[in-house]
Amino acid sequence: MALKTDSNVYTVIFAAIMVVVVGSILAFLASALRPNIKENERFEKQQNILYAMGVNENGDDTGSVNFIPTDVVENEFASYIKEQLVIQGDKITEDNEAYLIDLKKQLANIKKGEDYKLPVFIGEKDGKKFYIIPMYGKGLWDAIWGFIALDDTMTVQGVYFDHKGETPGLGANIKMRYFMDDFKGETILNGTQYAGIAVAKGNNDPLNKTKDDNEVDALAGATITGNGVSAMISETVKLYKPYLETIRAK
Repeated sequence: MALKTDSNVYTVIFAAIMVVVVGSILAFLASALRPNIKENERFEKQQNILYAMGVNENGDDTGSVNFIPTDVVENEFASYIKEQLVIQGDKITEDNEAYLIDLKKQLANIKKGEDYKLPVFIGEKDGKKFYIIPMYGKGLWDAIWGFIALDDTMTVQGVYFDHKGETPGLGANIKMRYFMDDFKGETILNGTQYAGIAVAKGNNDPLNKTKDDNEVDALAGATITGNGVSAMISETVKLYKPYLETIRAK
C-alpha cells in the first residue's frame, strides 16, 4: 500500500526521524571533535597570555592583532612562561597547567564562599619579568575577559581583551590593537593606592600620552562596554592585591 506522503501523520513521523538522525550525527561529531576543540582552546589561552606580555607577531602597523601561530605556541609558551602559580587564600603553589583554570568558575566559587583557585603567570622576555593575571567581567551583552601583564612597579606592559557578544564596530573594538595598546605604560596605582585603569569618556588625553592618570580614552559609542572593562580591571586588582603586594615588597 502506498504511503500518503501528504498526510499529517507522515509529516510528523518524517520530522521525528530527521530529528533523531540529525541529532545523532551532531552528537557523534561533537564527541569526535571534542579533543580538537579542547586543544584549540588550550592553544588560544596560551596565545592570549603571550600576547599580553608582548610575545606576538604584530608588525610596526597599529591595525592588526597577530598571535603566535598554533603550531609553535606551545613551545613559545614553555619558553617565555617561567612559572605558573595558583593562589588559594594565603597559599601559593606551582601548577604547570594553571592556565587551564576556568576563572569564571573560580569567581563564582568566591561569591559562594567556596574554595577557589586564582592563576598567575610569571614570564620573562628580554631580561624583564612580567606578572600576567587573568580577568573576567561583564560587557553590554555578555561576558568579557582578558589578561593584564604588569611589572614589579605595577606598570602595565600589555593587555589582551576579548568578548562573547559585544556590538560589532563599537564594544567589540575592545579587542582591537589600537585600544589595547593604549594600556601600555599605564599604572594601576594612584600614588600608593591600587586604583585600576578606567576607560574614561571625555578623557582629556585622547592620544594617551599621560600615563599616571589611571585612564585611557573610551571607545566611541561603547560606554557600557568601556565601563565593563573598567570594572573588570578594578575587580581583578582588588582580588589579586595581596599577591601584588608581595611583588612590590621584593
